[in-house]
Amino acid sequence: MTADAHPARPPRAPSRRSLLQAGSLVLLLGTQQIARGASILAVRVWPAPEYSRVTIESDTKLVAKQFFVTTPPRLAVDIEGIDLSPELRELVAKVKPDDPNIAGIRVGQNAPGVVRLVVDLKQAAQPQVFTLPPIAAYQHRLVFDLYPAEPVDPLEALIAERLRDTTAPAAAATASAPPRPADKTAAPAKPHEPADPLGDLIAQHAHRPGPSATPTPAAPTPAAPPVAANRPGGRATATQTDRIIIVALDPGHGGEDPGAIGPAGTREKDVVLRVAHLLRDRINATTVGGNPMRAFLTRDGDYFVPLGTRVEKARRVQADLFVSIHADAFTTPAARGASVFALSQSGASSTAARWLANKENQADLVGGLNVQSKDRHVQRALLDMSTTAQINDSLALGTVLLGEIGNIGRLHKPRVEQAGFAVLKAPDIPSVLVETAFISNPEEEARLRSSAYQQQLADALMRGITRYFAKNPPLARSRSV
Repeated sequence: MTADAHPARPPRAPSRRSLLQAGSLVLLLGTQQIARGASILAVRVWPAPEYSRVTIESDTKLVAKQFFVTTPPRLAVDIEGIDLSPELRELVAKVKPDDPNIAGIRVGQNAPGVVRLVVDLKQAAQPQVFTLPPIAAYQHRLVFDLYPAEPVDPLEALIAERLRDTTAPAAAATASAPPRPADKTAAPAKPHEPADPLGDLIAQHAHRPGPSATPTPAAPTPAAPPVAANRPGGRATATQTDRIIIVALDPGHGGEDPGAIGPAGTREKDVVLRVAHLLRDRINATTVGGNPMRAFLTRDGDYFVPLGTRVEKARRVQADLFVSIHADAFTTPAARGASVFALSQSGASSTAARWLANKENQADLVGGLNVQSKDRHVQRALLDMSTTAQINDSLALGTVLLGEIGNIGRLHKPRVEQAGFAVLKAPDIPSVLVETAFISNPEEEARLRSSAYQQQLADALMRGITRYFAKNPPLARSRSV
């Protein structure tokens, strides 16, 4: 029989080994194809005095490897599984000249499927690179946080502002007035005045001699407590300074976290920052019992500040009050009216207060917090502290603020509500959260956008703060170092 006469052999069934190999190859190709198919949705740069943030948002999770070069300082990040796209090129133009930390950004195709991003820095930094899962309106985010190696001290910044205010008028008066003999009868410090560490620091800066100053013989003065002798370097200190009253203003949300968004597109983070700026101007122009007031903003621009950092910054500047400013929102546009909240350790005063506190406490998730940051545990410990006295003072502050706000608009609730707001947990600072209106209500959104109403809100809050200090004089307690 010829070979052609033999019956055809049936095809052999694939072995189990070959099936597994083929499946692995399909899975491998599929993974690469998904990675190579990742789309860049948006890129953003958020400059701030404390740190600058770069965000790359994509439809799938990005894998990145980074290394830091100290001289000159720059961060290089290799993003795997993508090719250079117009969206990534936009990062180059998004860096502003006044960014305090970033000098520029360069992007290029480092290898097939690998894009290298280089962030040139203006100073030594401590970078953090991390990813965030989808939440709210965002999909996957790759985040670079660039912290200066020398952290910004909010207390020093406050001192610098105060010195500018006090030295400029004094210099102008000295230039226009004839010289006067030294007054040797100046009254010594009152022995029962509360200590003011901030005022003392200001005096040290104001009296610190320059490098070319020539010492002059000091005129005899009355005996004073030996304060300067106990200070390092024997620098001059104040035996009589004004008591600076510090009000920490906390504009909610910011940066990656827009807060609530109204039907017409108004963003909560923008409105509350404008109100905070207006209130800051009023506070800085006010005195209480002859003592100057100074406002300190936890954020002074459009950038994200974690909840724990807001509390920590207020405590760092030894604030006398903490006022967090927000704009409420609900699932239906019918809700309306302003509200004021204080902290509660024993449960929320209403279901609505509990719902709002839970929503506001998620700001760290939306704004994007590096949960592996070493400061995270410190922040958590800080937020676990609070006192009954702080809550009672906060309720008193909230009551007067609520009364003043009620004179210019509708109130959602006639009393101060309480819930476990993380941002109100400074243990030694009376703290309230003001929901100025419902931005989800079209009518109230229009009012919040109005410059006139923003002025009215700032005026009402200023009157409430002044009324609070009238009944609770700040000199009744001293700041602790």
